Amino acid sequence: MTSTITATATGPAQATTLGNGRFFKNQTFHFETLRATGYVTAGGAEIGEVLETVKTVEEGNVQSWYRAWSAAADRVSALAGHTRDRKSKGNAHLRAYNYERFAEFLLPPEDPKRPVSWEKSTASFDQALETLGVACERIAVPYGGASLRTLYVPGPQGADEKPLIVLVGGFDSTLEELYLVLGRAAGDRGYSVLMYEGPGQGEALRKYGLTFTHEWERPTRAVLDEFLRTHAEPAKTVIVGMSMGGYFAPRAAAFDERFDGLVAFDTCFDFAGAAGSIAARAADPMAMKNPDNAWAFHNARWTLGIRDLDEFRKAAAPYTLAPVAYRIRQDVLILCGAEDQFIPFHQTADFEKALVNARSVTTRIFDPPSGGANHCQAGNLSLLHATVFDWLLDKFPEVARA
Repeated sequence: MTSTITATATGPAQATTLGNGRFFKNQTFHFETLRATGYVTAGGAEIGEVLETVKTVEEGNVQSWYRAWSAAADRVSALAGHTRDRKSKGNAHLRAYNYERFAEFLLPPEDPKRPVSWEKSTASFDQALETLGVACERIAVPYGGASLRTLYVPGPQGADEKPLIVLVGGFDSTLEELYLVLGRAAGDRGYSVLMYEGPGQGEALRKYGLTFTHEWERPTRAVLDEFLRTHAEPAKTVIVGMSMGGYFAPRAAAFDERFDGLVAFDTCFDFAGAAGSIAARAADPMAMKNPDNAWAFHNARWTLGIRDLDEFRKAAAPYTLAPVAYRIRQDVLILCGAEDQFIPFHQTADFEKALVNARSVTTRIFDPPSGGANHCQAGNLSLLHATVFDWLLDKFPEVARA
């Protein structure tokens, strides 16, 4: 059964620094600022701090971007240092983490400031969880002679009657960001969450040099096997993939029947199809002066472990769900922003058509008035939360409503 719903919303727009509803003219600078504001919902940002930060950013200058966001992180970290109320203190550490993460985000992979900024951001995140008293368990998963980071946040009493949510990021995600995206919201609703990084992400990339694999079932299986070695098997398990995780999670679910449900947040049916525009622009020296193009190609070079355009095209080619989608037999939820600037809109319909054996397929398309038309509903994560948790209640009533 397939159902498609278009979400709409009314109400005043958020304040912006430009009169046309944008923070910056440059798409990457605008989108990443919008992404930062979205974490207000999870306590990872404050709109006033974000607005004051971007005021000092020179349009299109990634070093200016770094300086502004790093200064914001230092300011909020200092605030945390002299705040006595534990919840306020913990939330300040969480915001400091997020701002420092955004500081390093647009820097070239080889920039020497990146490792230092990474350490600062993860330290702030750890301080946040400790101060807030978040019960959690870090599990180091052996993988290919290296280790994958996971963070397990068990829900309150009764959480074992709900599906375990397994959460993975995408093209530029880290473990800590996943907590802001869905982890904290899931805990607030009584779910247990297992968040993890695979090759090409976070520490696996930075410390061990592990780059992406299109066979994402391999790291996912390693994570789930290690988790179940010391924890009871959940009543139900749902895997959620963010951004390029819209490829990773379905690929993992296609090869692992232990998953009962699958959420692609957003569609990423064919990464190679989306990456074609990156390759085309990267071939133009003038186009590479635009931060949109430079960041996308250099991040691909880093995460895929490639050197040039020819290697990029070859490396991206296997990242398509077309050959394996028929293997997916779970209940599936697909999210899609009507104005997603990274994934061609037609890929949502392509994915739907390929899910010939899924138990059910539900697609949610977010239009511009809803505030969720951007990639991964950046700027309005409340739409993601409402959609995912309603879908869980609908598809797993014997578990989620117990």
